[in-house]
Amino acid sequence: MRKFLAVLLSVTLLATLAVLPAVAESAVTMDNIKIGFVHVSDPSDMGYTYNHDLGTQKMKSELGLRDDQIINKYNIPESDECADAIQELIDDGCNIIFATSFGFENYMLAAAKDNPDIQFCHATGYQAAGSGLANMHNYFGKIFQARYLSGIVAGLKAKEIGNNVLGYVAAMPFAEVISGFTSFYLGAKSVNPDVTMKVMYTNSWNDPTKEAQVAQALIDAGCGVLSQHCDSTATATTCENDKVFHVGYNSSMVSVAPNASLTSAVWDWSKYLIYAVNCVVNGEPIATDWAGDLASGMCDISDINEAIAAPGTDDAVKAARDKIVSGDLQVFAGPLKGTSSDGKTIEVAEGDHYPESEQASAPSWSYIIDGIEVIGG
Repeated sequence: MRKFLAVLLSVTLLATLAVLPAVAESAVTMDNIKIGFVHVSDPSDMGYTYNHDLGTQKMKSELGLRDDQIINKYNIPESDECADAIQELIDDGCNIIFATSFGFENYMLAAAKDNPDIQFCHATGYQAAGSGLANMHNYFGKIFQARYLSGIVAGLKAKEIGNNVLGYVAAMPFAEVISGFTSFYLGAKSVNPDVTMKVMYTNSWNDPTKEAQVAQALIDAGCGVLSQHCDSTATATTCENDKVFHVGYNSSMVSVAPNASLTSAVWDWSKYLIYAVNCVVNGEPIATDWAGDLASGMCDISDINEAIAAPGTDDAVKAARDKIVSGDLQVFAGPLKGTSSDGKTIEVAEGDHYPESEQASAPSWSYIIDGIEVIGG
């Protein structure tokens, strides 16, 4: 009996020792985690993907990660090539995958369903909450707050130059874009009640040639200050060449348009990346829907180009920022009326506000308000 017990104990001990290394090896740590990214363009766009890449580098630095722990897939179309890129990241052993373009969401959902042990985080999307998948997440931010501030910069410049027609180079007729240009216009109107705005779509997130053409068309239509929701610096350089003023998006564009670009609405994507990676390493759940704001530093405007900004711009922006952060200023505050492309109308009463990005991270405002004219859209 003693011999039997000794043999049983030895077998049990050996089995335990055999299992322990496997458990240790499977644990995700900051030293062995692998992180994948799928991008629709690359950092050379100096806009959207460039800004995401800045966030990745900041995450790497703050978390002490190595280059070989981060895998980027650049210039991936919103097509089946996205599914292939995601699968390659899975095959490379990624524990968490971020996809940064709107059209990637369905491919992320399919991959999340088939790979429950990997976390999938999609920027700008909206389907995670309804997917029933614990490993599928959406993230974005209240960029409309920064857009409003950048609109103040534009509105004051328009007043100074005596041209109250703004122009906006817009990528797609989606809520994300419409919310952005509406909040920009509302910011401009808050300091310059006489402004109007013309909007034209490029129907592409990143097409520098088309962006330059649309920017030129808006300038030819009499716009004196242009802004954008598109990925490249083409709008900024077109404004520089035509000697009109500009407000950018994603990154400061003063370096390519020093005499035109006033400021930009910008992101700090590292805020979410650091949060999500820490969740994986610590074994904590990632929020299904996450939206950072002005107060958290997720979004803001870049340094104002003091050489060309209108007098009083800094003070006006600071006053508005303080009110937004405190909650005293709601960007989509009533009275406000709008009509969507399919004829639906909305009316926000005075004293009330539209709850943009309060229930979900993705913007939902998709209404055109008085003072904004969409050309050819």
